[in-house]
Amino acid sequence: MSYLKVLHCSLCLKHGSYGLSTKSLLFKIGNGKPIQQLATLSTTHCWRSKLPLTTQTQISSSVKTKNSPQDTRIWKETPTHDIKNNLGNYCMMLSKFRLTSLVVMTSMAGYALAPAPFNFTTFALCAAGTGLVSSAANSINQYHEVPFDAQMSRTKNRVLVKGLLEPVHAISFAALTSATGLSILYFGVNPLTAALGAGNLILYTSVYTPMKRMSILNTWLGSVVGAIPPLMGWAGCSGSLDAGALVLGVVLYSWQFPHFNALSWNLRPDYSRAGYRMMAVTDPGLCRRVALRHTGIITATCLASSYLEVTNMWFALESLPLNIYFMYLAWQFYKKSDSGSSRKLFRFSLIHLPALMLLMLVNKKYWSSSETQENKDSLKSHEVNKLPESKRITVLPRGPIVTAQDKDVSLN
Repeated sequence: MSYLKVLHCSLCLKHGSYGLSTKSLLFKIGNGKPIQQLATLSTTHCWRSKLPLTTQTQISSSVKTKNSPQDTRIWKETPTHDIKNNLGNYCMMLSKFRLTSLVVMTSMAGYALAPAPFNFTTFALCAAGTGLVSSAANSINQYHEVPFDAQMSRTKNRVLVKGLLEPVHAISFAALTSATGLSILYFGVNPLTAALGAGNLILYTSVYTPMKRMSILNTWLGSVVGAIPPLMGWAGCSGSLDAGALVLGVVLYSWQFPHFNALSWNLRPDYSRAGYRMMAVTDPGLCRRVALRHTGIITATCLASSYLEVTNMWFALESLPLNIYFMYLAWQFYKKSDSGSSRKLFRFSLIHLPALMLLMLVNKKYWSSSETQENKDSLKSHEVNKLPESKRITVLPRGPIVTAQDKDVSLN
C-alpha cells in the first residue's frame, strides 16, 4: 500500500476546475491503481499563484463583465404596456368597478321598491345608464387626483398613477361613458332620471372632488352623492319622487357615515400625507360620534318606513336585529376607537346594506301604482260607510238630460 501526494495542482471536475495552491491531496493507491478515480489531475501554469480560487464559470462571467459596459444611469426606460390587450381591465380600473357595482345595486333596489309595474327593459336601461354615469364620474375623479393618489398606499396602484394610461385616455373614457349613459337614461328611461344622473355627475366631479382638500364638509356632500342613485332607480320606475323615495334616500345617506368613517380611520396616515380634510384626520372624536349617530338614524328610518307605506310591519321587526347590531359595532368603535373596532364596523357595513335592501324588497307594501290607488279607494269607501246616512251625499251618475215638452206643440 502506498500514497501519492500531489502539490500545487488543479482538480478538474465536470463543472469546472479548482486550483489548489497551498494545500495538498493525498491519494491512497493499492496495487499501483487508485481505488477510486475521483478526478483527473492536471497541472496548471500558475504554480506559484496565490490568487483566490475561481471556477471556469466565474472566470468567463468576469471576462464578460469587463468587456460589457456598465449601466450607470439613474433612470431607466419605462416598459411599454399593451393597451389593446388590457383595455377592458384598464377601463374597469378607471370606473372603480366595485364602487360602481354598489351604485348600480342601490339604483336597482330603488327601481324594484317603487310602487309601479316592473318593466325589465326599462330596468336594464336604468341600471346600465347609472353604471356608465358612475364610471365617468370615477374616471374624472382619478384624473384630478393623480398627484394625491400617488402619496397613498390604497391608491398608488391606480392606472393613471402607474402610467398604464395617459390622462387623455381617462378624459376620453369619461366623455364616452357619460354621453352614452345620460342618453340611455333620457331616451330609454325618462328625463327626470337623466336629470338626477347629470346633477350627480356634476356634484361628484366639480364640487365633492375639490372639496376633499378644502373642507371637512366633503363627507356630508359625498353622502348626498351616494344617496341619489336609489332615487334615480325610483324615478326610473315610477316617473316621480315621493315619500318612499325619501325613505330610501335617507337610509343610503346615513349608511355612508359609519361605512366611510370606519374605513378612513385606519387610513389616517395616508389621508394626512395627501392633504385630504377628512373627519378621521381633523376631528377624530366627531368621526366616531357621527358614525354612531347615523346608525341610530338608519334604525329610526326603517321603523318609520311602514308608516310611510313603503314596507309592511314585518320589515320593521326583521330589520331591527340587523340595525341594533350595526349600532352596537358603531358604539364599540366610539368607545374603543382602535383599528380592530373600525375594521369590524366597516366589514359589517358591507353586509348590512345588501341585507337591508333585500328585506325591504321582500316586505314591499305595494307592487304597482294601481294597487296603491285601489287601496286608497277602498280606504275612502270604508271611511264613507262609517258615516251616518244623514251626512252621506249621493252622487248621481252622469247621463243625458231630457226636458219635458208640451204635447200640443205643433210642428211647422
